[in-house]
Amino acid sequence: MLAARGIVVAMSNISIGLAPDLHAYLVKHGVREPEVLRRLREETASLPRHNMQIAPEQGAFMALLVRLSGARRAIELGTFTGYSSLAVALALPPDGTIVCCDISEEWTAVARRYWAEAGVADRVDLRLAPALETLDALLAGGAAGSFDFAFIDANKADYPDYHERIVQLLRPRGLAVYDNVLWDGGVLDASLTDAETVGVRRLNERLATDERVTISMIPVGDGLTLALKR
Repeated sequence: MLAARGIVVAMSNISIGLAPDLHAYLVKHGVREPEVLRRLREETASLPRHNMQIAPEQGAFMALLVRLSGARRAIELGTFTGYSSLAVALALPPDGTIVCCDISEEWTAVARRYWAEAGVADRVDLRLAPALETLDALLAGGAAGSFDFAFIDANKADYPDYHERIVQLLRPRGLAVYDNVLWDGGVLDASLTDAETVGVRRLNERLATDERVTISMIPVGDGLTLALKR
C-alpha cells in the first residue's frame, strides 16, 4: 500500500497476498485470457497509474459471472483503459450492451481501440461524465430495474452513493460487483481518514447489513464484494 498525505493508492492488478511467482502460475493455469485482453494488459502496464487495472484473474471471474447469470445489460463505473469492460463485453451475447462510465477521454481512448479490435464496440455505450450524473440520468430516464450486472470501480469516496443507485438500477437477481473493498489493507488502518478510504469503509459497513442484497466478499484482486439483489 502506498500512502502519502493520508491518501491511499491501492494496487489491484495482482490478487492481494499472492507472491508474483504464484500469481504467474495462477494466470498460466487458471485464466484463459484472450489475446486481445493480454495485449491490452501489457500496453496498460507501461502507462502511468497502471495499478488501476484489474487483475487478469478478476477479469476471467467477472466474465464467468456474466455468462452464469445470463446477463444482457451491464453497467460499469470506472473504465480506465478498458480491460474490465472488454472482459465483460466479450462475455455478453451479441445483442448485449454495457454502459461504461468514466471521466477520462485519454484513458478511454485506449479502451475504444481495443473494443473496436475485439469486434465489440457496438456493445459499448461510453458515457464521459461523473458516474453519479450518469446514474441519476439513467434513473430519471426510466432505467430502474433494467440492468443485469454492474461493476463498480470508480471514485471510492462516492461508493455508498453509487450503491444506492445501483440497487435501483439492477433487476431482481441482478448482480453488482464492487472492487477494491479491501483497499490494500487500508480499511484496517485507523490513521487513514481520507475520503476514498472512508468511502470504502462506509460501503463495506452498509453492505454488511443491507437486506436488499445477498453478499459475499472475496480476496480476488484488491477484494471484491458480490451483491445479489433480492
